[in-house]
Amino acid sequence: MYQEEDLKYTKTHEWVKIFKNGRARVGVTDYAQRRFGKVLFVELPEIDNEYEQFDSCAVIEADNTLSEVYAPLSGRVIAVNEELEEDPTIINHDPYGDGWMLELELLHRDEIESLMDYDEYKRYLEQEADAS
Repeated sequence: MYQEEDLKYTKTHEWVKIFKNGRARVGVTDYAQRRFGKVLFVELPEIDNEYEQFDSCAVIEADNTLSEVYAPLSGRVIAVNEELEEDPTIINHDPYGDGWMLELELLHRDEIESLMDYDEYKRYLEQEADAS
């Protein structure tokens, strides 16, 4: 399980773990999975699909919603978490660990600067809560 402080975040509640080898692992945040409710189905992208930053790349169907997952960074899909096809509720139990969704080979590392760190994401969630 990744420490939340070591991840980057999007305003659409994806997290990304950047590896030194130019790859990144992507999932949805704990905040997102709590809003979804029980995850019933996950549609993952095909290996070798390429996405631009913030393109829709996966879908989560849950009790409360059908939600798109967006690529936090531009990249080519090099792996997907096939365990989610058998048990999509892993996202509910372990969103920062076994509930990861896909891995990307990054195309533009400079895009990392546009993502939020943990403290920025916490402030963003507080602002979102205040606006509700």
